Amino acid sequence: MYQSKVLFLAPFLLSAVAFAQPASPDTQLTQALLTEIRQLRLDLQTAAGTIQRVQIVMFRVQTQSGILNRATQRLDDARNRCNQSQMQRRSMAAQVELNETRLRNAPNPAEQKAAEDTISRLKPTVEMFAASEQQCRGQEAEAESQLRSEQGKMNDLQEQLDKLDKLLASPGGK
Repeated sequence: MYQSKVLFLAPFLLSAVAFAQPASPDTQLTQALLTEIRQLRLDLQTAAGTIQRVQIVMFRVQTQSGILNRATQRLDDARNRCNQSQMQRRSMAAQVELNETRLRNAPNPAEQKAAEDTISRLKPTVEMFAASEQQCRGQEAEAESQLRSEQGKMNDLQEQLDKLDKLLASPGGK
């Protein structure tokens, strides 16, 4: 009977002894590999998130670059229109001055009349170009302000890219 009890309890005793033994090297290696795989997965998820952020900022930079180019073009166009109006106004004003000199120095009434007619015809044109130039200067100032605003936005995006670059360049950057 004692023998039967021992035989009955032997498997339980042996299993208890087996649990008490230290883990085999294969089990430790498996655990180490699983831990490493989990860490690599976390690193990949972090890297994927960072890559997505970089892509978003790059898209914004690309879009802002187009906006900045259009703002620059608008300013250039406004400056060219203003310079053209200014040149036309100056040209017309010079013609008015020339005709005023002709009027003062005209030897006969026919030349005086011709100079007066030319002056009366040119003065409204000079005023029109002066008004056009003034309006153009307002548009130029507005375009310049818009360009500065867009440049500020581009600078902000560049700073974001710089931060992401530093983050990625640092050891273990995530």
